[in-house]
Amino acid sequence: MMTDRLNLLPVKKTINCKGRLIDLSMGRIMGILNVTPDSFFDGGKYSLLDAQLAQVEKMLNDGADFIDVGGYSTRPGADTIHEEDELNRVIPVIEKIAKQFPDAIISIDTFRARVAEEAIKSGAAIINDVTAGEGDELMFEMVAKLQVPYIIMHKQGTFKDMQVEPQYEDVVKEVIQYLSFKIEKLTELGIQDIIVDPGFGFGKTLEHNFQLLKHLNLLRILGKPILAGISRKSMINKLLKTKPENALTGTIVTNTLALQGGASILRVHDVKEAVETLKVINFYRETI
Repeated sequence: MMTDRLNLLPVKKTINCKGRLIDLSMGRIMGILNVTPDSFFDGGKYSLLDAQLAQVEKMLNDGADFIDVGGYSTRPGADTIHEEDELNRVIPVIEKIAKQFPDAIISIDTFRARVAEEAIKSGAAIINDVTAGEGDELMFEMVAKLQVPYIIMHKQGTFKDMQVEPQYEDVVKEVIQYLSFKIEKLTELGIQDIIVDPGFGFGKTLEHNFQLLKHLNLLRILGKPILAGISRKSMINKLLKTKPENALTGTIVTNTLALQGGASILRVHDVKEAVETLKVINFYRETI
């Protein structure tokens, strides 16, 4: 079978985070820190610096391997904010995290090259770009200059309209083709530490999202680590007819399926539960 052959493909399992070689072979957990007033789940919850640092400390104590700081909401219908506003939201907290938790590995969730550069200078080690370079034409060159791990995500449409009747002939094939094209361009620029994200919830219907989840292992053909960001998203809420605050059970189940499908990183709001999920999956794998 095609999937059997894909399981034998070599997938890069390490990334270099400012001189620290991080092994992804047993899976890693990325904790989400939204410093925005309008994110779909925790908007405004961590708007004060003390609250932000307390949440970071909790996530690290719960076992987070990475802290992903975002100052620009990318939920469907989100408003545009100015670059200076984004910088003012993310740079102070990154500086404080780097100072208070020097061993923490920080990711900056941005599509702007200047924000990425300032974040890396302030202590971040990874760039997480939900537009895969399409939000800022200077981003690829910036990543090449900075030589840091770069997460590229697939999405269809803009943040404003991406959930307005998204269309695909074959969502899995089209996502793979899109990411493959981006990887080729990045590799030409000398960028090696690339992580791929299929973009659950970004320009996809409920059916599209679950098709991607069911066939996530096919993304192994790209030869890059896979990040799954499903935490409390609408694909869970629509299916279970619930709200993000009540979507923890659905998140645990879909994260389990993502790990079984080959995900190397889970991007989550609930770190403790994700760490426990990963521990169970790893033990299960070792016993069969």
